[in-house]
Amino acid sequence: MDSYDIFLVAPPGLEHLVAAEARDCGFQGVTQVPGGVNVTGPLADVVRANRELRGPARVLLRIASFRAMHLAQLDKRSRKVDWASIIPQGSALHVEASCRKSKIYHNKAAAQRVATAASEAIAGTVDADAVIRLKVRIEDDMVTISIDTSGDALHKRGHKGAMGKAPIRENLAALCLRACDFRPDEPLVDPMCGSGTFPIEAAELAAGVIPGRSRGFAFDHLALDVDPVPPVPPIAATTRFFGFDRDQGAVKSAADNAAQAGVADWTRFACQPLSDLTPPTPQPGLIMINPPYGGRIGNKKQLYGLYGAFGQIVKDRFAGWRVGMVTSEPSLAKATGLDWADPVGPFPNGGIRVTLYRSECL
Repeated sequence: MDSYDIFLVAPPGLEHLVAAEARDCGFQGVTQVPGGVNVTGPLADVVRANRELRGPARVLLRIASFRAMHLAQLDKRSRKVDWASIIPQGSALHVEASCRKSKIYHNKAAAQRVATAASEAIAGTVDADAVIRLKVRIEDDMVTISIDTSGDALHKRGHKGAMGKAPIRENLAALCLRACDFRPDEPLVDPMCGSGTFPIEAAELAAGVIPGRSRGFAFDHLALDVDPVPPVPPIAATTRFFGFDRDQGAVKSAADNAAQAGVADWTRFACQPLSDLTPPTPQPGLIMINPPYGGRIGNKKQLYGLYGAFGQIVKDRFAGWRVGMVTSEPSLAKATGLDWADPVGPFPNGGIRVTLYRSECL
């Protein structure tokens, strides 16, 4: 098969941003659907999507689709799948199934039939801890079988050691930057940087490095021809991505993470309170902030003053800059006194549904 259906799992509510990224990166057949984005391409695009795209949560390779009305039919048709063309002989497999509005309604029984068919075809084993994981979805009696080619979720870039309190995931940060029309040649400031996710993602974009350069993937265990990560031509670093936090431990963690990601020369982190925030460059750019919203950190009632102070500071000191802010509460966003454009979301972040608020130039 020369072309495959590839599914980019997207954070719910941000599918349009993942679709836009896929188009910008040259993927074909981009179609947005609830929960993700469909693209079509050769197996090399599976590798490229995992390594190069910043927004998806994971990448699934569709390997079979057929109708099945009962378990015997599922078993028979699963045995016709060309498992050996993708999965090496002797591999261990794990299969998960979900059934919805179908005559086959027992998830575990469906998973067992597919697992048996696949493992026998490749003389392999079934193991709950296997790296190669198959996902079976049965909806309206239509069976779709996919291989999770990512392994660990793609927000785990592989070069971030220290984590702050309630951090925003890297793929969400990248999509928020895209939604705010961030340009890698403009400065970025995060006044509450935590572990430094926003400045580091911005610096990686400016440096031209791919997000999956430091980690392994499930596709490493499949029958795919995988080229090594291509070298990136060196780009002269310009320090224009800044993170500030009142917690000295968070600042150290952010600096360590930037060094581990190889973008220390592009970034600067410093310990300072919000009240001391001033533009670090004469060129205006983007302020990105993920402040506490009272779910896990802080009391929401006490946060209105913080949000109000932030709004006043940026209005008074950051003429020409734009603001992107992630929060779970519309009332907190309103407390800033900033004029927000159409919000993006809501979308999940660490079990809390949040929204991205964006301003025009201040």
